[in-house]
Amino acid sequence: MIKPATFKPKTFLAGLALAAALPLAACNSAPKEEPPLAGAKIGGPFTLVDHTGKTVEWKDFAGKWRIVYFGYTWCPDACPLDVGVMMNGLHKFAHDHPQQAAQIRPLFITIDPERDTPARVGEFAAAFGPELTGLTGSAAQVDQAAKAFVAYYARGKNMPGGGYLMDHSRIAYLMDPAGQPVAMLPIDKGPEAVAADLARWVR
Repeated sequence: MIKPATFKPKTFLAGLALAAALPLAACNSAPKEEPPLAGAKIGGPFTLVDHTGKTVEWKDFAGKWRIVYFGYTWCPDACPLDVGVMMNGLHKFAHDHPQQAAQIRPLFITIDPERDTPARVGEFAAAFGPELTGLTGSAAQVDQAAKAFVAYYARGKNMPGGGYLMDHSRIAYLMDPAGQPVAMLPIDKGPEAVAADLARWVR
């Protein structure tokens, strides 16, 4: 005669705990989300100068997350707006994630070296926060940096009085500590969107 199985509460509860843990383990082992710019040929060596005239190279920022924006200080609207959103987003991110934010180096690189002296880019950068580094250089140096980051720019026609505007792309690249492209920050959607994207990628 076959005896009925004996019910063992401890064994049963242990089995339930194991079953409940399995989905969590599966979630934790899921592959990380691939950055939208993974594998893109964006970024590369450059040599520029900061607001003090000191030579600055791309490799100087190795090991740090970087935000790179190309613009010019004489820009009447787009650049101040974009950089303002970019930096306000970074500040919002820093409020909630101070340790991660401390690993980010935002860079403003001029595409108008004819007028943007080291002192000029320094003043422009300082207006948005001490974290922002303004960079300029010779026309050849700026062109090398812009090409490395696939940044478009072109000088406009002279206006009455001798001034001119610059046509340029409006992209804030997020680069990882190895200098590889991660994403284009949504500076067109406001500081909150920028902060959310930083929280998504910067770990």
